[in-house]
Amino acid sequence: MTKSKVDKVKDKKKKVADDFDKYFYYHASVQSPEVDVKFFRDTYKKHRGKKPLSLREDFCGTFAICCEWAKLNNEFQAYGIDLDEEPIEYGKANYLSELKSSQQERVHIFNKNVMDKNLPKTDIIAALNFSYFIFKKRQDLVTYFSSCHRGLNDKGLFILDCFGGPHCQEQNEEVTEHDGFKYYWDQDSFDPITNEALFHIHFKRKGEKKREQVFTYDWRMWSIPELKDILEEAGFSKVNIYWEDDDEDGDGNGEFQLRTQGEECDAWVAYLIAEK
Repeated sequence: MTKSKVDKVKDKKKKVADDFDKYFYYHASVQSPEVDVKFFRDTYKKHRGKKPLSLREDFCGTFAICCEWAKLNNEFQAYGIDLDEEPIEYGKANYLSELKSSQQERVHIFNKNVMDKNLPKTDIIAALNFSYFIFKKRQDLVTYFSSCHRGLNDKGLFILDCFGGPHCQEQNEEVTEHDGFKYYWDQDSFDPITNEALFHIHFKRKGEKKREQVFTYDWRMWSIPELKDILEEAGFSKVNIYWEDDDEDGDGNGEFQLRTQGEECDAWVAYLIAEK
């Protein structure tokens, strides 16, 4: 018995659903590894007067940044650390496999905890996409930052991103249009007593239903003054703040400048560059 047209349509819809690649859409919506690695390289050279040779990407996920770092210079070594095997395997299949063999040899991925001892020492450690917000207790963050301080070579830099502002202390959902799909950043809750917040990422492809809670983040919102104090307590000699510039509409433009004073705005993004 041959399948009916209805069954064939159902099979096609199921295949489309099964083919949904959450890491692809995350990368397309959130990440810009080609830009990130150049910022790391140039910032290190600005503060240290020489080029860095090694990068460690904590909470690396699919380790796209590691792969871009290896592509940037034939001397650069990249190390990725993550507890979750699934995104690591995705990165191997989709990003590492696209590199030349000489570049692949300089990408080293470890399915480990960022708190583990005996991790590779590097010139730069980066913890991006606010991943360290998973540490909700101050002592846990001190322990992690201290571990990063020990994990850096002399004159090393620890690079973190951070976000905040009153808009990030209330329930809201932002929608961004991309080619063929929509990206939703959903702040589900915020507790002003603990500064804990719950976020979700949703996606909606053209012609399909909205895919709810593709990614979920249960974080504590750390402020820049808190982070500076904890970094200094962990042994870092200086903490530099790079504040995001605005475009013509008053939104962030992805360009970051060294600043000693921020701006009063509803939402902001910044980098903290901690010097060993």
